[in-house]
Amino acid sequence: MSLHSAQHHAVPVDTERVCRAAFPKGTLCIRIRDALGTVFDDAQFSALFSRRGRPALSPGRLTLVSVLQFAEGLSDRQAADAVRGRIDWKYALGLELSDAGFDFSVLSEFRARLADGHGDLVLDVLLRRLNDAGLVKAGGRQRTDSTHVLAAIRTVNQLEMVGETVRAALSALAAAVPDWLSTILEPGWLNRYGHRVEEYQLPKDDAKRLAYAQLVGADGARLLAHVDADGSPDWLAQVPAVATLRRIWSQQYTADDHGALAWRATSDLPASADRQASPYDDDARYAVKRGSGWVGYKAHLSETCEPGSPNLITDVTTTAGQVADNDMTSAIHAALHKRDLLPVTHLIDSGYTGGELLVASRAEYGVDLLGPARQDSSWQAKAGQGFDITGFGIDWQNHQVTCPQGKTSIHWSPWRTAADEEAIHVEFSKRDCTPCPARPHCTRAKREPRQLTLHRREVHDALHQARKIQETEQWKRQYALRSGIEATISQAVRGFGLRRSRYLGLAKTHLQHVLTAAAINLARVDAWLCGIPLALTRSHRAARLHAAAA
Repeated sequence: MSLHSAQHHAVPVDTERVCRAAFPKGTLCIRIRDALGTVFDDAQFSALFSRRGRPALSPGRLTLVSVLQFAEGLSDRQAADAVRGRIDWKYALGLELSDAGFDFSVLSEFRARLADGHGDLVLDVLLRRLNDAGLVKAGGRQRTDSTHVLAAIRTVNQLEMVGETVRAALSALAAAVPDWLSTILEPGWLNRYGHRVEEYQLPKDDAKRLAYAQLVGADGARLLAHVDADGSPDWLAQVPAVATLRRIWSQQYTADDHGALAWRATSDLPASADRQASPYDDDARYAVKRGSGWVGYKAHLSETCEPGSPNLITDVTTTAGQVADNDMTSAIHAALHKRDLLPVTHLIDSGYTGGELLVASRAEYGVDLLGPARQDSSWQAKAGQGFDITGFGIDWQNHQVTCPQGKTSIHWSPWRTAADEEAIHVEFSKRDCTPCPARPHCTRAKREPRQLTLHRREVHDALHQARKIQETEQWKRQYALRSGIEATISQAVRGFGLRRSRYLGLAKTHLQHVLTAAAINLARVDAWLCGIPLALTRSHRAARLHAAAA
């Protein structure tokens, strides 16, 4: 398809007249159009289309339809019907009253274009429009938190998954090359994979389950051998379901020198970050947080929190479920920097902080992280007795450390931690440590002297300063503002269905989150225009009664 239109879609006179008469108090669509004008212009989406081919429908209008669809929780059919039949939607889109709209399938095709490397474009364009309207700007304070997202798949165990993987591959090949598949199809395959693999249908005895796993493994291996055999079409190996079968077999089975497959024990499986959790979604991963496990993704939401302006989402980042929050701090700052919406102060929880991040965020982006600094994990610090790192004097210039008993270190060497961060290894002398009367308060090692691991100086100073400041009442009052992001996550989950992915794959799930964030922003701008205040924090009836009586 090609893009030729770059118009601003002015509202037709008849559409405006009828809309004003039908909705004298206005609706979200009407107020957004009046306040922001044409939110999405065609020219902003030119990268999605070529210069040759059949003319495409207006991408600016399709984008606004997609955002309104998420704002009202509509299906594709319902959204297409709203374009045809709702006057306020025609007003927002700048359509004639007689416009017949488009087929609902256009929306899924348009989302596929956006998901192909342009997932953030919708939010980028909307934020620029909100910036022009003075509703969002760089500087000030922003806050971030994450929540888990369930993939649009069925959670299965290890045995169910290998059976479903073979079933998915056979189904894909039956659609792609039915004649070829009929020549290699074995009779037992239809009995085993002709229906969905369910746990209640599988053997209960451990020995029989192992035998079934071996049987499925052999079936999958034979199917792959047929795909790779001479005379088979070369492109069969590129069929996604076949590639998934090959990948999952390498994770679930081992092969000896003779090619015989062996079922992996649970302890021998790859890490969850490297192991596919479903044959139908290559990107979903199993993750655990605070004792709760899920298969899917994680969404990171960032929003403004300045008084006198609406709280608007400035970034949404989607990752696989097992990715740690602190791995995303720099990525979020990079995205905000690209949009020219970096805050001065970024309120985050302990999952996004770290000594290296405190220094890097300030140096690279000029952002101060305001969140609980990670505490010293040594037993001395946890017990509140003994000599933790704060009891040692550090001479950075002479590369020497002095212990609380006045003894100096004999070894200072740079090294890298397991997280690939710069650190310094310090060691004291056995001659000083062994006879020391304070040794029980210093180390639990029976024969080794006291050893320390130091961050590099900039990180060490930033971390200790942050730990000291966060004990003050002023810091606690400032940090209390971060809790408001929990309300945003609640709104996204309860009002916009963020918790469950509608689509398969990371790219499409991220696009869902981007459209959700854009829909929330429009809803919040509308509430701001109507003067609707933020809801108060919910509390127990007894607590409200006590507060009223006080």
